[in-house]
Amino acid sequence: QVQLVESGGGLVQAGGSLRLSCVASGSIFSINAMGWYRQAPGSQRELVAIITSGGSTNYTDSVKGRFTISRDNAKNTVYLQMNSLKPEDTAVYYCYADGVKRRSYSPRANYWGQGTQVTVSS
Repeated sequence: QVQLVESGGGLVQAGGSLRLSCVASGSIFSINAMGWYRQAPGSQRELVAIITSGGSTNYTDSVKGRFTISRDNAKNTVYLQMNSLKPEDTAVYYCYADGVKRRSYSPRANYWGQGTQVTVSS
């Protein structure tokens, strides 16, 4: 089984920084893309940032210039550096792995982490 384990969430004041990490563990041959979603109370889950195995990135407009996503393919790990945090960034942040193959011949599957809380106080 493949598991995604997030870490790095917490409470920070507005203007501060946090770094989220997510490790995908288990029998993994390849991962297409890894990313971060977030869900605030009463809101739908939204994409924050995503990075492909080749390093291409995409960000939601509200975090561009403040957040940076990066990835270590050898470690099946994705990071989200969050700077200049705002109260509206408060949410549960979920790690996502897209197109995971456990063997070269395995079908692709997608996985979610359990989420880590990020709270930004004003």
